[in-house]
Amino acid sequence: MIPRKRAVPWCTAAAALLTASALAVSAAPAVAEPAADDIADLLEAVPGLRVIQEAPTQEGWRFFVLGFRQPADHDRPRSGSFEQRLTLLHRGVDRPTVLHTSGYGVSLTPFRSEPTALVDGNQLSVEQRFFDPSRPDPADWDDLDIEQAADDHHRLITALDDVYAQAWLSTGASKGGMASVYHRRFHPGDVDGTIAYVAPNDVRDREDSAYLEFFEEVGDDPQCRTDLEELQREALGDRRDELVAHYEELAAANGWTFDATIGSADRTLEMLVLDTPWAFWQYGSPEDCAGVPAPDAATADIAAFLDEVAGFEFYTDQGTEPYLPYYYQAATQLGTPSVPTDHLDGVLRHPGLFQARNYLTDELLPVRYDHRAMPDIDRWVTHRAERVLFVNGEYDPWGAEPFRPGPGAERRDTHAFVAPGANHGASIRLLAADDRAAATAAVRAWAGVADEAATLSDSGVPALDRPGQGRGERGAR
Repeated sequence: MIPRKRAVPWCTAAAALLTASALAVSAAPAVAEPAADDIADLLEAVPGLRVIQEAPTQEGWRFFVLGFRQPADHDRPRSGSFEQRLTLLHRGVDRPTVLHTSGYGVSLTPFRSEPTALVDGNQLSVEQRFFDPSRPDPADWDDLDIEQAADDHHRLITALDDVYAQAWLSTGASKGGMASVYHRRFHPGDVDGTIAYVAPNDVRDREDSAYLEFFEEVGDDPQCRTDLEELQREALGDRRDELVAHYEELAAANGWTFDATIGSADRTLEMLVLDTPWAFWQYGSPEDCAGVPAPDAATADIAAFLDEVAGFEFYTDQGTEPYLPYYYQAATQLGTPSVPTDHLDGVLRHPGLFQARNYLTDELLPVRYDHRAMPDIDRWVTHRAERVLFVNGEYDPWGAEPFRPGPGAERRDTHAFVAPGANHGASIRLLAADDRAAATAAVRAWAGVADEAATLSDSGVPALDRPGQGRGERGAR
């Protein structure tokens, strides 16, 4: 196990003023001595931690739904708090522990991320702040930023490190991978290693040429890219009125609305069509190119393709609402990648629509973008990150502008791999053989289990595991 140097939290001075009456919020809660060594007793003894439920799972594991009291603002810990929802898949206090985040909500179904399976460890999964129900009430959206979320993770590890005293890793995919990197930037000593999957790095929000170049080159067949462009022109040109009418009929039948977020059915259709090539490559592959409808296909076939690839519901008020915290962060710090539009001259009605701020409700507007946040993260990854592993997919548009460890990365035990033929579901298991062996060895060494038998094989992961990305991972760019 690699010894960890605990970073001094930047909120320590303010947090020291807290008392027990302040909702049990503290910067570094200590674990009281339990009456027994059962894990449930150990958890109940952690100040600020609440065992909400223990749910059944496979033999050899225990699964808990937990709540942990966090400051709404780590700079002003007395100003209020909220309960952050967590889950814990317990293997044993003698095993490594993986801090997992999707960057969105938390799954209440037991599963293991790939690093957890690789090290046969415990997994603490955290719901990101402001995703329901882990949201302060009332909510000050200024408290939703990457450093506040990093401090949430820091307090969790500090609170549980005496229970789980072996090595800690952190991991996540997509926005979860980003959150894991940000946590390490602000608290580099919290964990022994980080595995960030398909994590984009939109360093400069105004400069998106890397994404435009991706769509000019992705895939083995230029005809597939042409077919997608022609489909977009047809959908927003001659078929637009029919597709808007179809969208409005679906909305009426399903109780969907458009006015709170993107706007009208016409605006929402345009956003959906702009997003379709991105969604196609994010979860598809060149093998799917044959399914792109020709421009003379029936409108019903074009609608069915758009629904399958992008999803009509996803862009409505009802589909957008669960992901407002993501869109807010994209509009204020994370950035919004661009998509090609030159081929749509003459059929676009809403220039500048493809921006995260256009998903936000009026209550969250206006917003101001922080142009310093991502360059700061990028500099840290390039020059200072230690024991970080990046895994991206060859066909994933999110990988167009990836994190790139700079000079000295090998000395800092930091690595970046691309899984050939993979999309936004890229994993260590999908890497080329030599890369897979190197990545696996790094993860297991960081966890202190390099001498044990590996638990992940080429054939997949055990039955307890499931993919870590759901529909919400494709929140619009």
